Amino acid sequence: MRRYATEFIGTFFLVFTVCAAVRSGASLAPLAIGAVLAAMIFAGGHLSGGHFNPAVSLAAFVRGRLSLIDLACYAAAQLVAGVVAAFVAGYVVTAQPSRFTLTGGDIPRAFVAELLFTFALAYVVLNVATSKDHPNNSFYGLAIGLTVLAGAVAVGGVSGGAFNPAVGVGVVVAALADVKILWIYLVATLAGGAAAGYVFRLLNPDDN
Repeated sequence: MRRYATEFIGTFFLVFTVCAAVRSGASLAPLAIGAVLAAMIFAGGHLSGGHFNPAVSLAAFVRGRLSLIDLACYAAAQLVAGVVAAFVAGYVVTAQPSRFTLTGGDIPRAFVAELLFTFALAYVVLNVATSKDHPNNSFYGLAIGLTVLAGAVAVGGVSGGAFNPAVGVGVVVAALADVKILWIYLVATLAGGAAAGYVFRLLNPDDN
């Protein structure tokens, strides 16, 4: 149970930071998001693996480091945390920024952006936090946080920079993104996570 609680707490602070930073119009929002993710991973990684993202949990499942039951429980904790964080952020930060929307040709570009950087995020997680070649390392949280920071800066203006179904649900609940694009935050990110799990297995056949 403490693993699921850890996933809830880490995901809550990640989504809360995303929603609060966007609602307040913080110019350093990508840095804040990457930093809080790194901090929460360092805080809870030894307990739950520090996924805080259903797509990363799916990657860990495909990689063989998470059971189907744990995958379901992790995803449930993460998604509930995302919804709760969105409501709390809306209460704490009352500003009403413009809603992120996509139309026409923007949709496939956003899909590719979310797919690629979710793949990158999950790929980094699997390699720095689950590989037998990096046991007990001290850099994994920083590497993961920097990946999110890079993605948010590179394609945040294209897709919103969720790279995480829980974040996608959270920003929609917080009215920061149009519900019509929620499917991108779910389908593209989960596809990216699954692909990362398969690629890890392909490149590391002796690391089961």
